[in-house]
Amino acid sequence: MRNAMHTDTERCVRAVRSKDARFDGWFFTAVLTTRIYCRPSCPVVPPKPENMTFYPSAAACQQAGFRACKRCRPDTSPGSPEWNQRADLVARAMRLIGDGIVDREGVPGLAARLGYSTRQIERQLLAELGAGPLALARAQRAQTARLLVETTALPMTEIAFAAGFSSIRTFNDTVREVFALSPSALRDRLPKARTDARPSGTSTVGAAVGAPAALNLRLPFRAPLNPDNLFGHLAATAVPGVEEWRDGAYRRTLRLPYAHGIAALTPKPDHIACRLTLGDLRDLPVAISRCRRMLDLDADPVAVDEQLRTDPVLAPLVAKAPGRRVPRTVDEAEFAVRAVLGQQVSTAAARTHAARLVTAYGDPVDDPEGGLTHLFPTPQALAALDPESLAMPRTRRTTFTNLVDQLADGTLHLGVESDWPEARARLLALPGFGPWTVDVIAMRALGDPDAFLPTDLGIRRAAQELGLPSTPAALTARAAAWRPWRAYAVQYLWATDSHPINFLPV
Repeated sequence: MRNAMHTDTERCVRAVRSKDARFDGWFFTAVLTTRIYCRPSCPVVPPKPENMTFYPSAAACQQAGFRACKRCRPDTSPGSPEWNQRADLVARAMRLIGDGIVDREGVPGLAARLGYSTRQIERQLLAELGAGPLALARAQRAQTARLLVETTALPMTEIAFAAGFSSIRTFNDTVREVFALSPSALRDRLPKARTDARPSGTSTVGAAVGAPAALNLRLPFRAPLNPDNLFGHLAATAVPGVEEWRDGAYRRTLRLPYAHGIAALTPKPDHIACRLTLGDLRDLPVAISRCRRMLDLDADPVAVDEQLRTDPVLAPLVAKAPGRRVPRTVDEAEFAVRAVLGQQVSTAAARTHAARLVTAYGDPVDDPEGGLTHLFPTPQALAALDPESLAMPRTRRTTFTNLVDQLADGTLHLGVESDWPEARARLLALPGFGPWTVDVIAMRALGDPDAFLPTDLGIRRAAQELGLPSTPAALTARAAAWRPWRAYAVQYLWATDSHPINFLPV
């Protein structure tokens, strides 16, 4: 598997010599003579092979005493695609660490959510990543700290606590150890124009009062990235009040651990421009993680497209517009509710149903930069509604109420740590949940890259047009050759239609 690539020295050396950006995040190069670690695509002259050693994570490099390169900034490279394409314990743990669980609940909280002992979690993460959960969370805190130091003029005290450090001393020591510079020196290296404006209304982090802080960030990805279906899907299905397309950006509200936020995401040729407005800066790492996950930015499009090109029917579709991503979600429970609302109705009707629930049961928010008005309702709020108030057939009301009841009481949990087969089984056991609903939740909420929708009308229409088998059983058999990337094949098949989901909004 490619997750063990750091053990293949010859292949790693070739990637470093060719400065191949496709492998950024797959492994890290540590230079024994300088004690610096880099991403494979670092622009500096490659060291001699005998001076290179390779690690599977930035945390492992830091734990071994290497400092981050100031040129290639390896801590900011895209994350390993492994964590979003696998459903094993390590991948689920990494998704939770990215979502900030260790900072909020500690390693015992991480273990409890996964249903394993802390010792088992430690052992498996160390075996695969060369670092335990505390070291991995520490590396993430260091990255967040550098981001805030370099993109804001916030006082260092606020940055320390926003990044998740328990004290100023720990913050200072970690930054010096990881970057070989003090926080102040990191900021002093930047052009003054980048740090001369403090975000308006920024409050003391712990209090989370006053106007939210607005931060402008760049989210990296592995090229190529085709934004058409990604942003087209999010914009075409946007729920009024919660999501909108405005001035070339997809904007939506975020329900975060400490406060709410608003994300504005704009596709650029070599990155996604991200503007985050946060009520509490401690939510920054989680907000970034969820935006990256929604846009599938840690995917490996080269590996996906290489596999799909082996099918002569898909090959022309991939060649025409390579790098399609799977549009996902920032809130798994929200998406499951919306999937039920969208059963057997048009996109417009599903948006209308969702908008009514948002207005009636969503938490209001203030958006001075646009037209967002609410957070999507929680399962607890939706569980309290009168089913008779829902303008839908009685059978779908039953499906809806069973879903929100189980989400509200914890019987059904959909999150980044979900065990995909178990979540599928629980969903299929609910009345009104057939293969289409379960698979679309698996694809867009759970993040299963191999989820497939053979009964979807758009897929069947595309299959017929392209000369593929159009019956679900026959199409599923043909699609076996597309594994483990059938969710990406769905995007290419959908793109043969003229539906608005396939086009970047004007």
